[in-house]
Amino acid sequence: MAYKHILVAIDLSDDSHVIVSKAAELAKALDAKLSLIHIDVNYAELYTGLIDINLSDAQHRMADEAQKQLQALADKANYPVSHTLVGSGDLSEEICHAIDDMHIELVVCGHHQDFWSKILSSAKQLINRSPVDMLMIPLK
Repeated sequence: MAYKHILVAIDLSDDSHVIVSKAAELAKALDAKLSLIHIDVNYAELYTGLIDINLSDAQHRMADEAQKQLQALADKANYPVSHTLVGSGDLSEEICHAIDDMHIELVVCGHHQDFWSKILSSAKQLINRSPVDMLMIPLK
């Protein structure tokens, strides 16, 4: 199958450049569009008690910082990146929305192979919901 649009889901960890680099190589070989997405936790939905900071302002600052980091990764991809998207909320739900909205045919993401990832794997949630093919890159 020739994929026409590849979405790279990254967590902005130190390993993100590995995932973007591999996805860019694949996109180049297929002459496909490449887009990057980062989904952050929506802290306002998680916290129900009193707090002395404005969560909306903090979330905007985090989104701006995430967008800058995504753009830096896009600039180093050695392949044109069509879109850099930052969202918040449920990872699999937000990525499924992006898949529908942008006509994505392949999602590329990393999977950390450590103790915590065996217990709390966001990749597993995405695998169970994704309506398109996925490429999982193992990260040590």
